[in-house]
Amino acid sequence: MNDTLKTDSGRNLPEITKKEADARRLLSRATLTQMHLIPTAGPVAFERNAGSSITYFFDPNRVKEAPPEQWFDPSAKSMPMTLDSGNIIGRMSYKRAAAQGYYPEDRLKQKHYVVVEEPVAYTIRKDKSIQFFYDIRTASRLPLPCAKCGKNERYKHKLCRACFEKELAVRRAEGDAYREQHFGMKRERVLFFDLELTDVYVHDEIISISICDGNGTVLMDTLVKPLRKKKWKRTEQIHGITPEMVKTAPLLSDLVPRLKQLFADADQLIAYGVSTDYSHIKYIYDTEKERDRLKDKTRDCAREFVRYAHEHDPDQVHMSLIDAMDCFGVSWGEGVPHTSIADTIACQKVWDCLFPHYYED
Repeated sequence: MNDTLKTDSGRNLPEITKKEADARRLLSRATLTQMHLIPTAGPVAFERNAGSSITYFFDPNRVKEAPPEQWFDPSAKSMPMTLDSGNIIGRMSYKRAAAQGYYPEDRLKQKHYVVVEEPVAYTIRKDKSIQFFYDIRTASRLPLPCAKCGKNERYKHKLCRACFEKELAVRRAEGDAYREQHFGMKRERVLFFDLELTDVYVHDEIISISICDGNGTVLMDTLVKPLRKKKWKRTEQIHGITPEMVKTAPLLSDLVPRLKQLFADADQLIAYGVSTDYSHIKYIYDTEKERDRLKDKTRDCAREFVRYAHEHDPDQVHMSLIDAMDCFGVSWGEGVPHTSIADTIACQKVWDCLFPHYYED
């Protein structure tokens, strides 16, 4: 047999025979009940019964002992019932069934599930009728309806395609209007910067700083000698800066006066993924007040690109600087990709594409 069944989790289960299941030591739900076990994971295979029901098989390594009250509970008046397939199920209360993830068929329909496995337990209603319980983990999930119109199948963000595209058009128009504004900024007072680090953690050190203004004029491009770190094998493979290259480079403390002057004269500081760069560059200041003043000037080019991409290409997944450059047809300028100078100039070009009327000219 080579038929498969797709579960709610997206996994494709193979169809096998009971003989094949026994050879692989897989356990049916009936066997689990007899052994006082319950599964801790979904089924791994299934068998179609003579009728329309399905028998699932579970991995014996992913089960646990059932609570003792499920073995024998006189107060529950547990009476086994034999199904048409020959499997035996027990009686349990609504509360205990819900605790195990078992629900009546009508409740599963409300949750947009359809029953494919035979009942796993039952109870007797007050009117003496029988209520069967089914395992939600082995029920088949139906397509959910649109959260807005409630009619069509969901496409993205809980909306059907029509509602999603209508909402997207509104968001795109708002975003384009925002980006088309005339901000009146001075090119020489808008700075773009990028850092290269020994690693990405807070305790790591800066080993390269590049800064340019809105004209693309490079104002600083220098390696930095770290005080504590002696090697950085992982990030060296990305930016290519070796310990040997920074031996004669200035210390960060040597650059602080110039950095403070540049930042003080700037109206805005822009980087692609500014939070990481800010978390390291802020330590050139001694007080929280100075750091907060610096933070108020920062803007994140990555965040603006993510908004643009979600409005114009909602299927786009990756949002790196390279993705932003590819989106706008921006090529690498000065330097080698993933170095601070190349990333700084690339960020400046991407920002120009995002905000074509950002500067006063």
